[in-house]
Amino acid sequence: MILALAGNQNSGKTTLFNQLTGSNQRVGNFPGVTVDVKEGIYRADKSIKIVDLPGIYSLSPYSSEEILTRDFLINKHPDGIINIIDGTSLERGLYLSMQLLLLNIPMVIAINMMDEVYANGIVIKTDVLSEFLKVPIIPISANKNEGTTDLMQAITGLVSNRCSPPKQDFCSGAVHRTLHATAHILEDHAQRANVPASFAAVKIIEGDEPMMKDLALGKNEKDMIEHGIVEMENELVLDRMAAIADMRYQYIEDICKKAVVRPKVDKHHAKTIKIDNILTHKILGIPIFLSIMFFIFWLTFGVIGSFLSDLLSGAIDALAIIVSKGLTSFGINPVVESLVIDGVFAGVGSVLSFVPTIIVLFFLLSLLEDSGYMARVAFIMDKLLRKIGLSGKSIVPMLIGFGCTVPAIMATRTLTSDRDKKMTVFLTPFMSCSAKLPIYAVFAMAFFTQYRALVMIAMYLIGILLAVVAALISKKFVFKGNPIPFVMELPNYRLPTVKNTMLLLWEKTKDFITRAFTIIFIASIVIWFLNKFDIRFNVVQDSQDSILAVIGSLIAPVFTPLGFGNWMASTALITGFMAKEAVVSTFAVLLSTGMENMSVPLATVFSPVSAFSFLLFTLLYTPCVAAVAAVKRELGTKSMFVVVLLQTGLAYTIALVFYQLAMFLG
Repeated sequence: MILALAGNQNSGKTTLFNQLTGSNQRVGNFPGVTVDVKEGIYRADKSIKIVDLPGIYSLSPYSSEEILTRDFLINKHPDGIINIIDGTSLERGLYLSMQLLLLNIPMVIAINMMDEVYANGIVIKTDVLSEFLKVPIIPISANKNEGTTDLMQAITGLVSNRCSPPKQDFCSGAVHRTLHATAHILEDHAQRANVPASFAAVKIIEGDEPMMKDLALGKNEKDMIEHGIVEMENELVLDRMAAIADMRYQYIEDICKKAVVRPKVDKHHAKTIKIDNILTHKILGIPIFLSIMFFIFWLTFGVIGSFLSDLLSGAIDALAIIVSKGLTSFGINPVVESLVIDGVFAGVGSVLSFVPTIIVLFFLLSLLEDSGYMARVAFIMDKLLRKIGLSGKSIVPMLIGFGCTVPAIMATRTLTSDRDKKMTVFLTPFMSCSAKLPIYAVFAMAFFTQYRALVMIAMYLIGILLAVVAALISKKFVFKGNPIPFVMELPNYRLPTVKNTMLLLWEKTKDFITRAFTIIFIASIVIWFLNKFDIRFNVVQDSQDSILAVIGSLIAPVFTPLGFGNWMASTALITGFMAKEAVVSTFAVLLSTGMENMSVPLATVFSPVSAFSFLLFTLLYTPCVAAVAAVKRELGTKSMFVVVLLQTGLAYTIALVFYQLAMFLG
């Protein structure tokens, strides 16, 4: 049995999916968290598959998530639909419900967030709603796992008995006449396309091109349908899209008058409005956002995160000393000991020491996300982003990019404009992902000790400023045209939940640690081996004679004008293409030291000026191989190469200009 979860963005689909399947998919209090189809097995019955579909507001093929959800429902024919509605925004949810009912698939409507509904003093008469819509209505609170058992019993019962929603009319007058006439004309075509005639009729009237193509109507049939639509438009003095929308909203209004009792004042929404008057203020909104982000970065890099990372780094170094003494006393071959201490401990340990910093950063960001503030950030940034050729909705992928570029690029699927999507994918790598954080921290601690927090914040700001410049240039020469109108749901503010916060932290920490013990582990061993042996596989006393030095020396001259034309730096940049954390682990292996003791050896490789030049290059050069693959998946091979070449070219140019100018002035 395959059950599809369908509903508006931010209605709680993924939360319900996690409760039903025991999965730990990411949830957030802003629209567009789910950007692809996720599948899981119902934990109470292994014969039932649950499919979490992207959030949508209609079944029109405008955005990529609408196309994804629509194609699944029409082409995959799930056995049942669980339509999730946010109980605090019932009218908006029912607009989609009316379209889903036409698909002739067994369906149950789950009214979610009932705890908030009760708290706001709203009364929803589910029996009255059920009588109108002819499907079971189940009140639930997915976040608290309340009502989910009743929900599953209702939908599995319908599917087992093959109880599809009965055909019913939601309209009257001209719309009713036109719909029935259209359905009659295309009925045989709809049967061949395996689509309900009533659903096909609505889509054809709305001007749905994919449906028109699937039905393969003849010219005479198209002319007859068009004639009826024009008559309807003339009679109602509304265009076809507005006529269908008006029909739906009229029916929803009639239902809600009978089924919903609202208090005079929505307490929760009133509080949200008061907070928004400050946080989304047209003048103060952006300064408040920048202040919040500066405070988060200051806590992460200057106070809590750096302190905890220093403690962990010291513990790893102490453990390395103990292990080294143990191996020596046991009589282990010195080469093997070097592999363990100089390879694994130095490489993997140097990266693991930044886990506390990652945890602190994402803990603070998850509080903003779960509270609903991130959606406001998109709203207040819309005016600013529009000036550089983007809409406010692009801010969501960019903010995700501060965590990891891969999900950030995937999040661009929520953008309805192909132009906006391409431009956002192009700009997202400018946002410093968490994998670059260890590089900034190590170099800031080694060369700019007193100002390390400011230097690390500066790297983030430089990336953002260069993204703005790149956007202005590309807007004029590459991505011509205007951004799409900005429409985004602003959810009510909510207290962050412990479960969601811990889940996000676990995901980020697990991802970081997984990379440390896979990519970084392998890279550290390979770097150690190439640095330990010469081309005849003899152990070298001086790493200048190693295989790695030979390889690095071939590339190093390219970076000489940037101030770091040595084989160690060029080697680190190559491994950084696999994973940005590998830059730090490479230096740790080459310098045979842990993170805490890296400052002095690094000073033999870089000067403060060349170190900052190196930071600029690592900030901007091509993202990791996983991010490059994500670009290829979203935009194609040609765009992938364009992104890689542009990023690397810009990184080289900025680092070159900075270093040469600094040397000229200094």
